[in-house]
Amino acid sequence: MQIRRLTISDLPQLRQIGIDTFRETFSCSNSAENMSAYLTQSFSLPRLQQELENPHSEFYFAERDNRIAGYLKLNSAQAQTELQDKRAVEIERIYVLQCWQGKGIGQKLYEFALNRAREQQAHYLWLGVWEHNHKALAFYRKNGFTEFDRHIFLLGEDKQRDIMMKRPLLIENQQI
Repeated sequence: MQIRRLTISDLPQLRQIGIDTFRETFSCSNSAENMSAYLTQSFSLPRLQQELENPHSEFYFAERDNRIAGYLKLNSAQAQTELQDKRAVEIERIYVLQCWQGKGIGQKLYEFALNRAREQQAHYLWLGVWEHNHKALAFYRKNGFTEFDRHIFLLGEDKQRDIMMKRPLLIENQQI
């Protein structure tokens, strides 16, 4: 498996995998109207281009057998969706297509995110996970994340609650 940073030429593939993975993950638990509204807003080409061109955001594809299997979005500084803590890196998105799940790709993307945060000398990684996404919650707990807060995530017109989790990277100037 290869992980590579995206460029503007990857924009159409980013949009497609973003829509596909979000739909696979959440369409069974949400109304078609709310899903459509969210996907239209969050995965428009102009919005993704703006995010991709933000110097404080990084997008990566996980590729296997010359096919895109998943992707990762990291935010630092003011690109973070909520905390905007200069000592932190946010994992905003980490998704793997269903046909590639169970092959260790999500774990590799997470480990890559962890290493990128360490390279930036972040004190911690943080993220938000929908309270009903038990598979993701278990994955992050297994990888050392703990709950520290909650916030509202708007999916279309549906106000959903996300559990905010973080994983420390520095303790007394020692990386863990």
